[in-house]
Amino acid sequence: MQQPQKDVQVWALRVPGVSASSLDLSALDEEERRRMDLFVRDADRARYGFAHAALRTVLAGLTGSAPDLLRFARASCPCCGGPHGRPVLISSALEFSLSYSGDLVLIGAASGPIGIDVEPAPQLEVAEQLAKSLHPAECEEIETALPEDRPTVFARLWARKEAYLKGLGTGLGRDAAADDVRGDLPGWCLTDLPVNSGYAAALAVGSTAPSTLLLHRALPG
Repeated sequence: MQQPQKDVQVWALRVPGVSASSLDLSALDEEERRRMDLFVRDADRARYGFAHAALRTVLAGLTGSAPDLLRFARASCPCCGGPHGRPVLISSALEFSLSYSGDLVLIGAASGPIGIDVEPAPQLEVAEQLAKSLHPAECEEIETALPEDRPTVFARLWARKEAYLKGLGTGLGRDAAADDVRGDLPGWCLTDLPVNSGYAAALAVGSTAPSTLLLHRALPG
């Protein structure tokens, strides 16, 4: 049984409105640079680069390692046992999760399993279509909401589901209809996070009791 976690830290950051070439990306490794260069739009490269450089800054501050010396691997997938589960640090037991969308980046760190996600509110038609893939109780909550509220309701539920599936390490390899994430789940505490209008964000922590959440709006100095 998972034990209660103590402090869970979250960083909610704004992507600076600058080009990728203006960012300090010196800590990124070769694979991160390769992935960043795959993006066609400079804004997408800047978002990716900033998010991963910020992640290294956060983890370096928590582990005492230099940002460029951090090395990552993948845990085993709970669904198939393959090497594509949640990302982990090679040299530390600290757990983390990263999510970004639009101009928002979220980073979560804890002593045990953690997942974090941020989602933009979709168009009404998209929300209604994707709702059909969710748990029946979640789908019903979306369908019974006023039409103008359905995108927001969907985004909230989807962020909670993605955070939980990231924490498990399955991603969407687990059926999106399998779990009702409107509340906590066995062994997991789910929390909505305050973010900018037009977005929904959530945190999932593998714990038997709520943890103390420390929310930061800027990177450690």
